[in-house]
Amino acid sequence: MLKIYNTDMETDRFEEIKEFKKGSWINLVNPSESDIKKVCENLKIEEEFIRDSLDYEEKARIDYDEEDNTTLFVVDVPIIEKEYENYIYTTMPLGMIVVRDDYFITVSLKKNKIIEDFENMKIKNFQTYKKSRFIFQILYLNASYMLNYLKKINKETEIAEYILKNSMKNKELLKMLSLEKALVYFTTSLKSNELVMEKTLRGKIIKLYEDDEDILEDAITENKQAIEMANIYRDILNGTMDAYASIISNNLNGVMKFLTSITIVLAVPTMVSSFWGMNVGVPFQNHPFGFVIMISISVILTLLVTWWLKRKDMLD
Repeated sequence: MLKIYNTDMETDRFEEIKEFKKGSWINLVNPSESDIKKVCENLKIEEEFIRDSLDYEEKARIDYDEEDNTTLFVVDVPIIEKEYENYIYTTMPLGMIVVRDDYFITVSLKKNKIIEDFENMKIKNFQTYKKSRFIFQILYLNASYMLNYLKKINKETEIAEYILKNSMKNKELLKMLSLEKALVYFTTSLKSNELVMEKTLRGKIIKLYEDDEDILEDAITENKQAIEMANIYRDILNGTMDAYASIISNNLNGVMKFLTSITIVLAVPTMVSSFWGMNVGVPFQNHPFGFVIMISISVILTLLVTWWLKRKDMLD
């Protein structure tokens, strides 16, 4: 999908346009081959930067092409994906390309909340021709969304933990495992994004304006807070998972101990009856109350074994 937006410098009106105009913003979401070629031919840039941004495994980084005077920023942004019947939290690369201070391009594999907020004009003081500010606003909004998603992950962890306290279900355990994986992705992405922002702040990559620099510093602060939260939530979740693993193992040992004890108790009357079932002479075989006596002996022995096992905490 290819869309072009522009903010009029005189009226400050934001609108979608059809032609490539200097100062405009080109947004590519899972673009086709024709979309990529159209952008590259009109803007006279190589396809490499756009294709790099569409690589799901691409890491956050900054690159510069001297020939085309083009700068690429890649950061990881949070998304929610559907996997079977569940929703999972993960990250994907978002490419931001500054072309000769004339055009600004964003490239992503899927739709995401960050770009949608800019398309819907939810961001204050946003103009497509102010490219440095545009980048910093994206970085700040990305860090804010990271924080929000981390809070959602923590909330879902608490819900899964509450359910597990009442009933050990594989579904909830798998849910916690998925959330643990999400926190690993978020932590890695946040640290990579931090390196990109720190490098940008040094001012050698893109022109920094005094008013816009504050936005970048706020983004770095927000990102650091997100890193701390991700580390805390991950430690808590790891501890919780370890605790439940121990509880499950302990419960299994308890069940096996109980079943073994029941087997021993049931073996006593079986053993007694088997002795008196042999084709040899045995006590009480001619006694008129022989059957009642043997039943009584079996019951007494069973009660004695049960009492002994109870005393040894084998029937708890």
